[in-house]
Amino acid sequence: MTPKVLTIAGSDSGGGAGIQADIKTFQELNVFGMSAITAITAQNSVGVQGVYPVDPKGVAQQITSVMEDIGADAVKTGMLFDKERINIVVDKAIEYKWSSLVVDPVMVSTSGAKLLHPEAMDALINNLIPKATIITPNIPEAKEITNMPLTTLDERKKAVKEMFNMGAQSVLLKGGHSEDDTAENIVDIFYDGQNFHFFSVPFIKTEHTHGTGCTYSAAIAANLAKGLPLKQAVREAKRFIHIAIEHGYSLGKGPGSTYHAAHRIYQESLNEMKVETEW
Repeated sequence: MTPKVLTIAGSDSGGGAGIQADIKTFQELNVFGMSAITAITAQNSVGVQGVYPVDPKGVAQQITSVMEDIGADAVKTGMLFDKERINIVVDKAIEYKWSSLVVDPVMVSTSGAKLLHPEAMDALINNLIPKATIITPNIPEAKEITNMPLTTLDERKKAVKEMFNMGAQSVLLKGGHSEDDTAENIVDIFYDGQNFHFFSVPFIKTEHTHGTGCTYSAAIAANLAKGLPLKQAVREAKRFIHIAIEHGYSLGKGPGSTYHAAHRIYQESLNEMKVETEW
């Protein structure tokens, strides 16, 4: 049976992030991708020109239609827009007893556009995070969730534990938004409730990073759907996203996108890549 993954997220008309990035990632990792669209965005490489939320009933019906017929081995969330749509996802997670739920707490686009209403934070923290198998915030998102400083490694570890204590089964804090522009490596912190694991890769100087968070979390969901243990699912997803960033490309007048097929095109580099390290 082909593993199946449902993504619940916003549509990116520019094709680099959101639903489009998720589906490309699923295809590359040999899982069948399905979608429930929460909002339509008008955007390109320059920025987001408009956000048009889908009627909540439509969001709920998309999820129901997929789950009642096809089902899903894993589910991931991206842009959920507001409290109402977050709570729809929570209700469906309970109804269908999702055992592999990847929550990417999308709040702001790469270009700086706000994609989550401020009043939705309580629903995210109190309702959705406790249902998550893993949450995958970047540093700015983790700051919003925890209201804690995240400058040093120790501060980040404390914030990771704080998010774990909110009810998630595990936490992945991505290091790509570090304010330390002299760092030679990007370090992601993964906590499974017992141990910290560190995934470190060389910093890539590029502006072509549109869709990295969506792609990373989609890869984790795909790996979980295929039955990989959680830590291995994260490690392999890190390899996937790193090589996609390394070979990102320019498309328009602004920052370009990651290259979702890079893991396939540059297999030798992928096979040689080591990401896990002690810290």
